[in-house]
Amino acid sequence: MTVEAGLNRDQAWELLKQYNKETFHLQHALTVEGVMKWFAKGQGFGGDENFWAIAGLLHDIDFEQFPDQHCVKAPELLRKGGATEELIHAVCCHGYGLTAVDAKPEHIMEKILYASDELTGLIWAAAIIRPSKSVMDMEVKSVKKKFKTPAFAAGCSRKVIEEGAALLGWELDFLIEKTLLAMKSCEAEVMAAIGEH
Repeated sequence: MTVEAGLNRDQAWELLKQYNKETFHLQHALTVEGVMKWFAKGQGFGGDENFWAIAGLLHDIDFEQFPDQHCVKAPELLRKGGATEELIHAVCCHGYGLTAVDAKPEHIMEKILYASDELTGLIWAAAIIRPSKSVMDMEVKSVKKKFKTPAFAAGCSRKVIEEGAALLGWELDFLIEKTLLAMKSCEAEVMAAIGEH
């Protein structure tokens, strides 16, 4: 049985753009969408690929306009857009331990969103200072080096990334490797979409 998101991909993208105008936020949303889609297939949830992807796309819907109410304002904005309660829960629990939301990630999809959200930010921060400005030529060891440098991309919580890996029962290296592969799978599509934005 597939999980319903309540809105299709085009509707989700338009809903996101109602509340997010900055290219940085849109690019992050598209990246997490692509990462979640990749993980859905890899974890055997291909039938729910659309749900995973839309959760990734909309996970920060309220962050740009309501940073102090992150994951608290989201349910209202998502309901206006027609999102199901399942999607709202999936989006909100990625703020577990970070915001006022106390919904703990339970499903593997929610755990992956929680773990990979901060990690994609760290990986992308590392990518844009490379000559290629891309993740395509990046290796796990490069990411780990940045991970171990607290001053680098300080806004990306290492604690959340480590807790996310633990929630999944994965080694940190495994999470980094898979998230990097996921980002490589969607980088061209993300950059093309941002170029059209």
